[in-house]
Amino acid sequence: MREERLGCAGILLAAAGAVVAVLAWAPKARVNVHGGFEGMHRDLSVLYIDLPLIAAGGALIPLAAWLLALRVLRRPWLAAMIASGALALGVWGLLAWWTPYQPPEVMY
Repeated sequence: MREERLGCAGILLAAAGAVVAVLAWAPKARVNVHGGFEGMHRDLSVLYIDLPLIAAGGALIPLAAWLLALRVLRRPWLAAMIASGALALGVWGLLAWWTPYQPPEVMY
């Protein structure tokens, strides 16, 4: 029974990580989807390339950290804290590294 609960916790942690990563990424990707002024610089590749990668990374980073910490430390609550920290660092790294294309401003 204990192993089943730990497996469910891992799945919930992966789902929460994917949701948090996508929600943190979405405001920055909005520029590419709407296209800016008159839709001139619309780039929908963020939806079919970046979105799945962001969701997968958001799910796999905390899950891997949780599984590794659980295997080494054998304490589920400590493994959950380490996985939450890994997710926070992953989202921070995503927001610091990934920048959508911004068209240069035209000076008149």
